[in-house]
Amino acid sequence: MEVQNQKFSLFTVPNILTFSRIILIPFFVMMMVQKKALGAFLIILAAGVTDVLDGFTARIWHQKTRLGTLFDPAADKLLITTCFILLTLPKLSVPNCFPLWLTVVVIGRDVVIALGSLVVFLTKRASEIGPTLLGKISTICQVVAVWAVVYFNYRQKSPLALNWLYYLTLVATCLSGIQYFLKGLRMVGPKKA
Repeated sequence: MEVQNQKFSLFTVPNILTFSRIILIPFFVMMMVQKKALGAFLIILAAGVTDVLDGFTARIWHQKTRLGTLFDPAADKLLITTCFILLTLPKLSVPNCFPLWLTVVVIGRDVVIALGSLVVFLTKRASEIGPTLLGKISTICQVVAVWAVVYFNYRQKSPLALNWLYYLTLVATCLSGIQYFLKGLRMVGPKKA
């Protein structure tokens, strides 16, 4: 699908939906600080709906833009990072919170990918690394983990399945990080003759 180069491409429905996801972040922070689990859960659900709708409308209405291809993953990462940080703090996330090691791996992987993308861009070999299947699986695991923790905090339950979800998220995040690292090395490595 061609990416639009319209002068006013900022004002497309998908971009507005993506921007609304960023707007929801401070409200999620406020709900977490005020320990309003239902409010936090509803905001996470709304953010998930906007994420699904922005991609859907971009494809259906042919409103995929260059800004959107950069803006959407940035909004996702900002939301996920905020959620992981807040849901790791035992004083804010009760009765369930992410283990610190999981949050460090999730955020660390994204920092490494961002730095790797910068190296790839600076070497002028490519403009971006691009998503991978493992990367998408990792993101799905992270989003499901956030939803699960917020939901079970609202319900005030601590199912054992959460621990398995943490480990699944850890494995998917590590594997995707390794894949992105190897992909980046191939992109900046010497070109084959």
